[in-house]
Amino acid sequence: MYKKDSGQITIAEFISPFGKLSKENRWVKIADMIPWHKFEEKYAEQFSENNGNPAIPFRMAMGTLIIKQITRHSDDDVLIDITENPYMQYLLGLYEFEEKFPFSQSSISNFRKYISAEMIKEINDIIFGGKNTKDKDGEPPTDRGDAEETNSKLEKNKGIMLFDATCAPANIAYPTDVNLLNEAREKLEGMIDSLHPKGYNGLKPRTYRRMARKNYLSFIKQRKPKKKAIRKAVGQQLRYVRRNLKHVERMLERFGNNRLSHKQREWLQTIHILYQQQKQMYDTKTHSVEKRIVSIGQPHVRPIVRGKVKSSVEFGAKVSIHMVDGYAFIDKIGWEAYNEEALLIPGIEEYRERYGHYPEAVLVDKIYRNRENRRFCKEHGIRISGPRLGRPPKETDKAVILQERADASGRNAIEGKFGEGKVGYGLGRVMACLKSSSETVISMSIFCMNICRRLRVLLRRFLHSFFNRLFIADLFAVYRLVVVG
Repeated sequence: MYKKDSGQITIAEFISPFGKLSKENRWVKIADMIPWHKFEEKYAEQFSENNGNPAIPFRMAMGTLIIKQITRHSDDDVLIDITENPYMQYLLGLYEFEEKFPFSQSSISNFRKYISAEMIKEINDIIFGGKNTKDKDGEPPTDRGDAEETNSKLEKNKGIMLFDATCAPANIAYPTDVNLLNEAREKLEGMIDSLHPKGYNGLKPRTYRRMARKNYLSFIKQRKPKKKAIRKAVGQQLRYVRRNLKHVERMLERFGNNRLSHKQREWLQTIHILYQQQKQMYDTKTHSVEKRIVSIGQPHVRPIVRGKVKSSVEFGAKVSIHMVDGYAFIDKIGWEAYNEEALLIPGIEEYRERYGHYPEAVLVDKIYRNRENRRFCKEHGIRISGPRLGRPPKETDKAVILQERADASGRNAIEGKFGEGKVGYGLGRVMACLKSSSETVISMSIFCMNICRRLRVLLRRFLHSFFNRLFIADLFAVYRLVVVG
């Protein structure tokens, strides 16, 4: 059962047939880490009190997304995990262990719609970025400004910021012109079948689908097709798509669009844009176009040029983050390519508002080190990593060389954070399909990385204090044995 004021539930109130829950369990610590009551009202504003069933509470929805992101399980497996684990049920706000599903599998998809990326960012800032926040052991985080230090002009610069950007690839097949046009042709043939009424005396429009399929198969069976073969295949598929689009338009005028599903209507709009882009590139013999469609099912996905050896182009969202004390904060999630250098100054100003002072240094790569960013950092006494502009000096101070090496090695932390997110938290392949849901998944990945880091910090502090106590006890025992006798 779900308690009405579930944000205030404690371990002592949870009823479990397996005995008392342990406070050291990670799901219990996560539940105590999040201020549920602060976002319950904001989450409830999205629902109406008079329509439909009562909405699932915020704690249950948010807790489910946290479990899914950390375990990396499917929606079905997450439900099974919840029914088997009393600690997970405590995280969801239940006050009694239940063996039945608390909600349906389809509800998890709705959670990603109702809990937006902005809401997750706000929670992340409150827990890991607020200058007045404290760790659960009562000590303020390291390198944080005191509550009394609010005037940034009188503050000494403290802390280090790291900036970088990466791409969170979407779960789509590698897009090629022939494959995209073939997929569009097949979807249009399905629309023609749906629009043609059963028992109608008129003949169904001729689509040449068998010939089109044969041409496509003969092309993809080629191991390394030449440019001439690729252009020929693209031209064939373009003509098939153009013919099918005309058939669909005529049938829509005659029979209406009630026979098409909502998904088919979205596909039709995307295919119109796709055809125009592919026709333009075919006529002009180019391979680039503005806002290029690379997936019919996910038209918001764009190619992001990364310039990496492994993959020069990735298809997904570009994510810019900054790191402070090992915790990551999202600056921007964009589906169109953008230059992240413009996010440095707003990120530094956000740091000042959060902690009450500017950072001592910012560690960035070459793209951030433009003249405007250098000037801003110089005016505010912030050291920016990397060499100075202009001709390098003949003799360089040894301390400057050591500082540059230290800054270069310090940037490894943010590169490692991207690797951690892509390997362990789902940033390597975003499985959500909708644009808003994908942004929620990306934000949740960053948030869960911060949660796990906080758990590691708490564990490290506990072990440190525990072994210190043992060491002191051993010293006291030796003192009693040797001195006291």
